[in-house]
Amino acid sequence: MIVIFVLGYMGIAFEHSLKIDKAAFALFTAVALWTILILGVNELLPLQENPLEFAEEGLMHHLGEISGILFFLMGAMTLVEIVDVHGGFDIITSKITSKNKLKLLWILSFVTFFMSAALDNLTTSIIMAALLRKLIKEKEDLWLFAGMVILAANAGGAWSPIGDVTTIMLWVGGNVTAGNIILKLFIPSLVCILVPLLLLSRKVKGKVGEFERENASRDIPQWEKKTVMYMGVGSLLFVPIFKSLTHLPPFMGILFGVSVLWIVTEIIHRRKDEHTKRQYSISGVLVKIDTPSILFFLGILVAVAALQIGGQLTELAQILDDKVGNIWVINSLIGVFSSVVDNVPLVAGSIGMYGLDIYPQDHIFWELLAYCAGTGGSILIIGSAAGVAIMGILKIDFFWYVKKISPYAFVGYVAGILVFLLQTTLFHL
Repeated sequence: MIVIFVLGYMGIAFEHSLKIDKAAFALFTAVALWTILILGVNELLPLQENPLEFAEEGLMHHLGEISGILFFLMGAMTLVEIVDVHGGFDIITSKITSKNKLKLLWILSFVTFFMSAALDNLTTSIIMAALLRKLIKEKEDLWLFAGMVILAANAGGAWSPIGDVTTIMLWVGGNVTAGNIILKLFIPSLVCILVPLLLLSRKVKGKVGEFERENASRDIPQWEKKTVMYMGVGSLLFVPIFKSLTHLPPFMGILFGVSVLWIVTEIIHRRKDEHTKRQYSISGVLVKIDTPSILFFLGILVAVAALQIGGQLTELAQILDDKVGNIWVINSLIGVFSSVVDNVPLVAGSIGMYGLDIYPQDHIFWELLAYCAGTGGSILIIGSAAGVAIMGILKIDFFWYVKKISPYAFVGYVAGILVFLLQTTLFHL
């Protein structure tokens, strides 16, 4: 099982070289692991009275938890897509008018930082990459700004319960609460981008050329743009409040937001022709959802569940405790590893290795894991969904990023950990 998981992991890590979507590797790995587990269940689970029944119940239990994450992601993607198709994000990007490179770098970094907390780091990075292509013509400047956007998007996503898929996993799984993760990680995440920003500021001089702005979604009235934008973003921000009020899982809150916006958009476009109505309604937007990413998360989480039921993750946790033993070192290494391989299986594996019976809800281990897994991926451009997306859109060279951005990303990553340590030690936060 371990060999198959490692081979599947390698397929995921080298998807661009192999030109095979990582979702295919994740799904194959998941099914292969569960097949082996069921066929060898008596040898793997000798202490269970009915090993086969225990494994089957374990699969259904984990599938229930995984479904909550997947439905949440699908709902969030739907809300973001419906806002985007109405040109709602133009309201934000149209406010950015500065031509001073240094000022523009700071503005874009902070806009990205807070947008990724409200939306998610992948969506925000795609929006900002499209904006950067219009604002900046020189390749070196464009790539430098894009590198900072990757750092800001990942840092912004780390402190928000809805900003990064790994934080979503920890929040939906009950490992952290929304208010606590914001309180504990906001300052370390802010430091994570402030340090690289200050260091990079010395290299940024002069002004950008004339902006090349497109009048996106010209056929959408301004009041429709604003209505959908405020309702879409408001629905995302309302999810933690909904969970606190009702104690229902977060995916229920996101589905509530989708249903309300669905009704509103149907009413807004009810008098328009069928083609236009479908284009700007939830039913039309659903076909744009990134289904391969959803299937990737399904595959990798089900695969990790197999290792958890099979006992391999428990053994790995014991080895880490014996050989390392320090949660600060363990989480810091997880963050560095997440820049090389995908952070989703790393976090899923950590949740499987250290359950809530070992580290209770809102324990420092989970908080530090959210920060490290969320921001560590910035060290390499392939280490995060935001980085991979911008790399594809702006054709950024891998080794250019390693030389020009990675050192700043690593310094910011370490600075955030030190601030988190200081914050914990001095203020007991």
